[in-house]
Amino acid sequence: MDQSGMTAETAKGPWGPAAPAAPPCSLADVMSEQLARQLEEEDHPFPATGPAPGPPDAACDTTSDLMLAQVLQLQFDREFDEQLRREERKFNGDSKVSISFENYRMVHPYEDSDSSEDEVDWQDTRHDPYRAEKPQTAPRRGFAGKGKNITTKHDEVACGRKNTARMDNFAPEVHVGDGVGMDLKLSNQVFNALKQHVHSEQRRSARLHDKKEHSTAEQAVDPRTRLLMFKMVSAGVLENINGCISTGKESVVFHADGGSLEDTPVPQEVVLKVFKTTLNEFRNRDRYIKDDYRFIDRFSKLNPRKIIRLWAEKEMHNLSRMRKAGVPCPDVVLLRKHILVMSFIGRDHVPAPKLKDAALSPEDMADAYQQVLQLMQVLFQDCNLVHADLSEYNILWHDGKAWLIDVSQSVEPTHPHGLEFLFRDCRNVSTFFQKRGVGGAMSAFQLFNAVSGLDVPVGEENEAEFIAEIVALEKRNEDHVQRRGKKAFPAAAEEAGPPLEPDAHD
Repeated sequence: MDQSGMTAETAKGPWGPAAPAAPPCSLADVMSEQLARQLEEEDHPFPATGPAPGPPDAACDTTSDLMLAQVLQLQFDREFDEQLRREERKFNGDSKVSISFENYRMVHPYEDSDSSEDEVDWQDTRHDPYRAEKPQTAPRRGFAGKGKNITTKHDEVACGRKNTARMDNFAPEVHVGDGVGMDLKLSNQVFNALKQHVHSEQRRSARLHDKKEHSTAEQAVDPRTRLLMFKMVSAGVLENINGCISTGKESVVFHADGGSLEDTPVPQEVVLKVFKTTLNEFRNRDRYIKDDYRFIDRFSKLNPRKIIRLWAEKEMHNLSRMRKAGVPCPDVVLLRKHILVMSFIGRDHVPAPKLKDAALSPEDMADAYQQVLQLMQVLFQDCNLVHADLSEYNILWHDGKAWLIDVSQSVEPTHPHGLEFLFRDCRNVSTFFQKRGVGGAMSAFQLFNAVSGLDVPVGEENEAEFIAEIVALEKRNEDHVQRRGKKAFPAAAEEAGPPLEPDAHD
């Protein structure tokens, strides 16, 4: 066997063992081979017809590096497309609406000779041969065919198929299956029953959702609120939250054990006043806050959550102002959005009773009346505030003293409705103590003048006329504001300045 035959037998492929080096040859031999090749091409001017060009196959000659690279690239593209198919099936799942990743394919479906015949994931869905055809609707004239072959729109088979196709119009959460593909025929009675059932289920789900939202409004513990409370416990501000002790139209109060706040001890017992995140029960909040000069620039009626945060912030400022004036009220510990942490008025997890529920002797009730009268005067004259919701429900009796709570709606006397709110407080207080038999209890008109320091004529104690006088005072005060930019009641001399200065600390 000659040396060239041994060389051809040894070199099987580019990845095989290295072939032995070719023996050296002279330049004349090389020139002779080139000359022979040239002569052969001149003898055959037309190239031999071979197979049509196409994608490289695995069985092709691998001695060429270019051909091998093309084969490997094609195999890589096919693996990529297979992975893309699996991702598409996983993404779509059982959904009625599917998303196609066909634009991201590397190999065209007609070029991929290894794809299975039953693989239809990559076919254009507009021309899917496996898609079930929807039944044809009856023509406008109401029938089709002639003679014995006439078919009307009331045909049982046609109506059954049409009802099956109409099930696709049900809500997405209703799984109807592929009834059209199975040639399912539903009678009118069955279809109407299914339609009524789906409608009833949707209404029931809506009621359950509304009930859940309503219960959230009553307990004020939506997911955001729970997260805020959990962060307080995690930060060590609270040791634990024990439970709800009171609920009202604007907030819910929880009892908790205090911890520490930045090396500052928190009271052993505190309360969390969580303002409700809905306005279902207390829709007129803006009446108390939009005309308050402290929050008028930040008031936004279009965002209820912002109103609630301002509501909590307003109570914090009012409590701080009352505390500085010596009014018995809870101490503010912390404010986090719509959650206000305050000191607990009570002992051993038992809250102090409201004045309405306190069992007091006639002497203690008379003492409570004098304390409430003094608190109203200090609140109006020293704190420059009107409670605006003062009654036996917002006064606690603890350690022989009356404590004021729920001052989030409190406004200044110069509020456009401040004097009206004050008269309403006086009427509530006077009515309660008169019913409890306190002899020296003043009427609402006398109590209003005693607290405000104004001299509104009482006359025959006609409430309508008295309120009209109060509204006139408020109107004149509002006109004075527009003229001079200051707020003053006409009872005081104009040159003496406003009798009620706003608190600089607020």
